[in-house]
Order: sequence, then structure tokens, then C-alpha cells
Amino acid sequence: MSRIVLVTGGSRGGKSAYAQKLAESLPGPRTFMATCPVIDDEMRERVRKHRQARRSAQWQTIEEALDVAAALRRTKQQRVVLVDCVTLWVNNLMYEAERSGKTVSESQIVRHCRHVLAACREHPGTVIFVTNEVGMGIVPENALSRRYRDLVGRANQIIAAASDEVDLVVCGQVLKIKEGKR
Repeated sequence: MSRIVLVTGGSRGGKSAYAQKLAESLPGPRTFMATCPVIDDEMRERVRKHRQARRSAQWQTIEEALDVAAALRRTKQQRVVLVDCVTLWVNNLMYEAERSGKTVSESQIVRHCRHVLAACREHPGTVIFVTNEVGMGIVPENALSRRYRDLVGRANQIIAAASDEVDLVVCGQVLKIKEGKR
């Protein structure tokens, strides 16, 4: 039976470290699904450090920037999948759409999230999502940034509603927002 966990909070607040620790507390095997494309040397170094931090727990890594649902379906042999992160996934969907001269609407994000959640329900283990809480700051000054904030907010709401557990991480401290089955 599948279990979905959403870990949210601000940037550099400890979400990923908490999600990794949570994943490693569960019996494996484990897959880390990275949604972040490596676009420069600084990002390459971040990825190297993240991989190093997972080395001792024998993680499998999948890099998937766009089709998270299909990638989840390929991980059915894994007891735990950690998707890091929803925020970058939405960014990637927006970027790909804009490269084609299109935009991503909230209804399209809802459809994408529903596909991902359907794949989660088919998964026999635990799927943990990491995302940034983007709605606690100032209103962005430009339309693209506001649309991004709105799309991430919508994705977070959809995933949180379907999750068995939602954890807010602030300053490395965890606040249980929603608790469900284990």
C-alpha cells in the first residue's frame, strides 16, 4: 500500500536533509529522484555533495526533470522514493513550455500533479516529496515570477491534499502539519 509524504518549508531550512533522514529510517531499497537539471558548475558541485551525503545508505539515483509520473512507475521495486523537488519540477515544466512559445496554466499543473499522484498510488512503498513553501514572502514584482509562485502553490496544495503526512521544516525543526498512516 502506498504512502505519500510532503516535506515543505523555506529555502535552506533543512527540508532535504530531513526528507533524506526520514527515507533512510524506512527499509530500502531507496531511489532519489532528482528534478534539478545541472546547468552550471555551482549546481554540479551541489549535486556532487548531495550524492556524497547519500552514498552510505546505498541510494539509486534517477534524474528526471519533467516526467515524474513515468519515472515513479519505473521505481516499483523500490520501497522508498524521494522526489527532490516539486519546486524545480514546476520550473522545468514552465521552462519547457516557454521554449515552445507556450505557458503552463494552473489547470495543466493540476493535471500533471494528478498523473504523479496516480503513479504514487500504484507504488507499493513510500513516496516522499520535497518542495519549497513559496507563499510566505512578498508578492513578486513581475508576471512570470507571480505565475511561478501560483503554480508551485497549486502543486503544493494538490500534493498536500493527497498526502498521508505533511511536514513543515523551519530552521531545521519539523512541525507536523498532517499526520496519517505509517
